[in-house]
Amino acid sequence: MPILPRSTYYNRDYRQSAALIRARKPYLIKNAITGVGMFAFCIGVYAFTIQAVSQDEFEDVKVPDAAQSPTPQASTS
Repeated sequence: MPILPRSTYYNRDYRQSAALIRARKPYLIKNAITGVGMFAFCIGVYAFTIQAVSQDEFEDVKVPDAAQSPTPQASTS
């Protein structure tokens, strides 16, 4: 048996105690707004990236007409 009692915000069933719910209550709205903002930013960056990549036509890339055969390598033994 420990000398100091165990202090926790969770009960034996690992459920939130009333004290933990009271401690988290002032931050619930601010954290939710922050989470929604971060999610919207990530979705915005993703959508912008997909839109920017889909515009590229690759017209400046030169494609060879025929496949080149590999050159035989001389062995140096």
